[in-house]
Amino acid sequence: MSDRMVETCRHPPVTIFQAIGELRTLLSEDTISTDDEDLLAHGYSEWSTINIAQLPVAVAYPKSTAEVSQIAQVCHKYQVPMIPYSGGSSLEANFSAPHGGISIDFAYMDQIVQLHEEDMDVVVQPSVQWMQLNDQIKDSGLFLPVDPGPSAKIGGMVGTNCSGTNAVRYGTMKDWVINLTVVLADGTVIKTRRRPRKSSAGYNLTGLFVGSEGTLGIVTEITLKLAVIPQETSVAVVTFPTIRDAAAAAAKIMRAGVPVAAMELMDDVQMSVVNRAGATVKVWKEVPTLFFKFSGTTAGVQDNIRMVRAIAEAHKSGDFEFAKDAQEQKKLWSARKESLWSMMALRKPGQELWSTDVAVPLSRLPDIIEKSKKELDDLGLFASILGHIGDGNFHESILYDNSNPKERDAVEKCVGDMVDRALEMDGTCTVCPNPFLASPSEHHFPSLTFPAPFPTASCLQPFSLHPFPTTISLPPLSQPHPPYSPFTQLNPLPTRASTASALAKKAPWSKSSAQRR
Repeated sequence: MSDRMVETCRHPPVTIFQAIGELRTLLSEDTISTDDEDLLAHGYSEWSTINIAQLPVAVAYPKSTAEVSQIAQVCHKYQVPMIPYSGGSSLEANFSAPHGGISIDFAYMDQIVQLHEEDMDVVVQPSVQWMQLNDQIKDSGLFLPVDPGPSAKIGGMVGTNCSGTNAVRYGTMKDWVINLTVVLADGTVIKTRRRPRKSSAGYNLTGLFVGSEGTLGIVTEITLKLAVIPQETSVAVVTFPTIRDAAAAAAKIMRAGVPVAAMELMDDVQMSVVNRAGATVKVWKEVPTLFFKFSGTTAGVQDNIRMVRAIAEAHKSGDFEFAKDAQEQKKLWSARKESLWSMMALRKPGQELWSTDVAVPLSRLPDIIEKSKKELDDLGLFASILGHIGDGNFHESILYDNSNPKERDAVEKCVGDMVDRALEMDGTCTVCPNPFLASPSEHHFPSLTFPAPFPTASCLQPFSLHPFPTTISLPPLSQPHPPYSPFTQLNPLPTRASTASALAKKAPWSKSSAQRR
């Protein structure tokens, strides 16, 4: 940890100590930790692209929604930022504490609350790990198909709207969340909706909170849809002479409508990384490789494998291996699941890992991957490409020496050019353009810190969805409507007539032409 990081976490505002003292009185002494190692673990990550010069000042360990609400009330009172924390496996600083504050760790909220087998849904707390969830409910014949990194937990998966290798078939996390219990920044507890799968009534609050990265509220309970475990699954691995051939084959497979469960790309460098790290039992050919998952009926899986083989051969494919049993499936898929950790294992002392994340329309995928691959090779650094290519999404992983300004600048330019290229192709990115900036005021990136105080009452105020004033928002009503909460008595929504009357009294343009003159 840098000297500056130590310094900034040692001199927080005095009010935070008042908040810590009050929380220890309200809850218990061991609910709030100020241990140095605890603070470092909740503000710094060796696998995150971004690590800023700031740590949280304390870590809270609530055991229930009620305790989270108490924490939020006290933090709101003293204007202390809050940062929700579950798995801590983020690659992009999602649990950073740019303004200090209190990290809220859900380690003790890790229970499967209730499984509704007949309804095909499950209620869980935020610290449930998705792989453990699937293992515990497998006898029901159901599973949660979203599959990010193995250590990811449901709270963080909701906060980041995570995806994973299965997204090409099953979608992202937003497609599997039915409702949320959320604690707002002032301690108000809301439930976004009830449990039916279909509802078109009212605001889509669930969709608003999924992917908001903790900036709108703290999720304490989640109801998830579940899918039926497929009758048959299989895995195939296909090699290609160039990365453009692999990307073109992937785009063609999607255009042909082959219902693959997953389609992942790893370039020659990444295949070499897996071999060098020795994380798998198989030795792989060090050439661009596509990894496929197939699922469905036995006949359907075999038909899909034949279609993929035919398209791959038309794009100069080499070896085509497919698993004949569950053990072979695990072996063939192991390279993809171990890719990040294999890269981490090869770091030399002083090296950092920069991970990027861009997506483009499928038709532009071969172009951007080919150009990005060439620029990475020209860097002369250890860098690889992998990604969820069925969604047009790929990642660059670059090992660099952060203490070498010339090397750092070269990496920054390479990544910036890739992001610009993706945007020019009508794509998107979640990569930080410059993770080297130390001050949070110099650079904006997603964080889980609440503005304090957070004006929750204006969140759903008519004519003003944005919680803060903007130049285009209409004037608010004199009496803002409070956020919906099933736990409190609801006030009637304003009628069209009352809304028009309120606006007429406040709006300067409501005056008659004579008055305006």
